[in-house]
Amino acid sequence: MKKLILFAIALGAGLVASAQDFDALLKQHVVNGRVDYAALKANPIPLRTYLDLAGAVSETEFNSWDETKQLAFLINLYNAATLQLIVDHYPVKSIKDIGSFFKGPWDQPAVPLFGKTITLNTLEHKIIRPNYHDPRVHMALVCAAKGCPVLRGEAYVADQLDAQLDDQSRQYLATPAGLVIDRKKGTASISAIFKWYGDDFESVPAFIEKFSGERIGGLKIKYLSYDWSLNK
Repeated sequence: MKKLILFAIALGAGLVASAQDFDALLKQHVVNGRVDYAALKANPIPLRTYLDLAGAVSETEFNSWDETKQLAFLINLYNAATLQLIVDHYPVKSIKDIGSFFKGPWDQPAVPLFGKTITLNTLEHKIIRPNYHDPRVHMALVCAAKGCPVLRGEAYVADQLDAQLDDQSRQYLATPAGLVIDRKKGTASISAIFKWYGDDFESVPAFIEKFSGERIGGLKIKYLSYDWSLNK
């Protein structure tokens, strides 16, 4: 029993350290939202260790956390699992090159959670979206494509999560992948994310205006072509 208790303490300490290590990993390998996948593949241990430790967190322990801590953990887990999926298949030109027509990248068993391995789709659509109801997660969950919001160069943490999600939203809408306004033509071209997940937003125009600082009332809404090339 004593050995089990010591192991649990060590695992808990390791998990805290691994979150810090994931933060360091992002700072080392992500520049302006672009990822050095070759370097991650050359030194795979830190990312794999983070995922292993995250996957070892029990559902009971997870449920004891407040929602902010839970959501920060799940966003980090999603992004780390996406990085690992790319590294496992690197070099690839796009995440969409992984898997098959019938079972694409988001349906691969890639995410360790509560002692099981689930898919990215399960994590996003069965856990994060229905349980946390925060549309800003779409600015934080990164699918390894240039059309996505940029991968943040730091881990998400509970005491900064609200500010981090706000900042992600502002950053994305400041890029031509998120929002392009042509007032002469009377158009506001927005990311296809807002079409795919429009029901998650109380008001897409209000969200865009809040985080872009641009008035789009009266403009015709169009959707931008999504760039699926790898965010390397």
